[in-house]
Amino acid sequence: MILSPARLVPVVVLAALAGILGFYLWQIGAGGKDISRIPSALLDKPVPEFALPPITGLSGGLKTADLRGKPSLVNVWASWCAPCRAEHPVLMQLAREGVPIHGINIRDRAEDARAFIETLGNPYTGLGADINGRVSIDWGVYGVPETFIVDGAGRIRHRHVGPINPGDLENVLRPVLRKVGLE
Repeated sequence: MILSPARLVPVVVLAALAGILGFYLWQIGAGGKDISRIPSALLDKPVPEFALPPITGLSGGLKTADLRGKPSLVNVWASWCAPCRAEHPVLMQLAREGVPIHGINIRDRAEDARAFIETLGNPYTGLGADINGRVSIDWGVYGVPETFIVDGAGRIRHRHVGPINPGDLENVLRPVLRKVGLE
């Protein structure tokens, strides 16, 4: 029996997709390309220009000028984000160690963001409300949490996608923090 070209196309497409998936899985298993690492077009570039108001009911706000003069972390988070809650103790630890952390609260209700901070503690030296998410988009953020290390000149030196766990803190972030003079 001879297959017509119309019946052969789905088989070829499926085989190609299986091949691509297999290749990426093989690379992960072989210690090759880590597809979970997401590059940032902003690495080694100045932070975007922005000015965010404070979360309603809290003081502060956050703007580009706040990120110049001293190295710091910028953490993008939301109260509705479970991984943000999971990483919060690590941020509190860093704040106790004297690491300046600025927060960008994205697409959140003010009362929920305030309750999050009041319940879990406030590690942020500066905190702005990105109500419509525009500033986060300018930073290249597409999910929360994301954390950036910014040097004293206001240049982005590292981007961490996902929650910071203790292993990430010790093995990934602390070496960069030392490099920018925060440890």
